[in-house]
Amino acid sequence: MILVIMGVSGSGKTTVGSFLSEKLGWTLYEGDDYHPKENIEKMGKGIPLTDQDRTPWLLLLHDIIQREMAAGTNAILICSALKKLYRQLLLFGRCALHSSHGVAEGGARVKDGLEGVLFAFLQGSFQLIQERVQARRGHFMSPSLLQSQFDALEPPSSAENALTVDIQKSMSEITAEIERTLSAHL
Repeated sequence: MILVIMGVSGSGKTTVGSFLSEKLGWTLYEGDDYHPKENIEKMGKGIPLTDQDRTPWLLLLHDIIQREMAAGTNAILICSALKKLYRQLLLFGRCALHSSHGVAEGGARVKDGLEGVLFAFLQGSFQLIQERVQARRGHFMSPSLLQSQFDALEPPSSAENALTVDIQKSMSEITAEIERTLSAHL
């Protein structure tokens, strides 16, 4: 099983992912660690990333998912995965770039989800997340980018094998909800 913890910056992805990784003994991949230097510099300057900026990064994260699935191991990936296209890139790699209305090159059907991958969408209000972002220190992303993340956000649909978790809940409630859903999929 691969758990992708997603949401806008400041939603608590790293905190939740680190807690679950330690508790479950699953390997943790922090998606931000795989951004190219240019992306980090842009975000540090308050410049939103484009789809073109994100695509090579997402394809690299897709390779990590594929490697872990091929090895039959459980892992957690932290990635904003803001748009449906981004989630499709994580799941299907370059095939997602060549699909049109769910049909990839050669006529193969691109499904909304992939068995063995669960998205946990950490959802919260702009105000709550803005307070969190302004309070944190040492993160490369400029707090001024939060609105652009909310503008780009396409919450996952029910067809995408995703769980939506309200971040107003306590850490124990959030992680317990994710663990219950994981147990149902294992």
